[in-house]
Amino acid sequence: MTCTLYYSRNPNPRLAVAVARYLAAPVELEWAAPLAPGQADRFRALNPSLRVPILAEGAGSLWEADAIACRLSQMQGSDFWRSGADLPDMIRWISWARDHFMRACDIVHFERGTKQRYGLGPVDEGVLAQGLSLFHESAAVLDAQLRGREWLLASGLSYADFRMAAFLPFNDVARLPLSDYPAVERWHQRLTSMPAWADPFAGLNAPQLPPVPR
Repeated sequence: MTCTLYYSRNPNPRLAVAVARYLAAPVELEWAAPLAPGQADRFRALNPSLRVPILAEGAGSLWEADAIACRLSQMQGSDFWRSGADLPDMIRWISWARDHFMRACDIVHFERGTKQRYGLGPVDEGVLAQGLSLFHESAAVLDAQLRGREWLLASGLSYADFRMAAFLPFNDVARLPLSDYPAVERWHQRLTSMPAWADPFAGLNAPQLPPVPR
């Protein structure tokens, strides 16, 4: 049965491709733009929200990066998505990431990156300040968790690490002060040393995002 993972270069699709590459999952990787003219009808049956990533498998489809990561781990029989005693701890960090660290990164990246990339208006300094404040609060918690260990879970690398770091490959435009948090910075460097995370699009058709004006 052929499985196809549809992706773009945005944070969540990038995350899904990185998981597929890390797990060496048997999926075809296809760049997609469901919102582009003429593409909606093709993709609406796969995801009514017309967003990627989408994993098309047989007659069905799965969307949302976390669900796709779970499925890819099942396909490969991998504990990257934990299934035993560590599962609650992994889910804890995935959930916390989305509500705290990732949320802060997203706010800052949207103001400094997305808005400038697509001409959506000037940086809102008040919103940016709020995002940076949330970043410092959450990065302090993350730094404390990572002190004395390499990964979020004591048992080693898991999907929680990939999920937590989803916005960090875009830090060239977000300019989050990772160096203020040494354990976080070392953890980020460990992730970046992994080819599947550092460049998940190697060898793929993956048009670059529009540049951010300097």
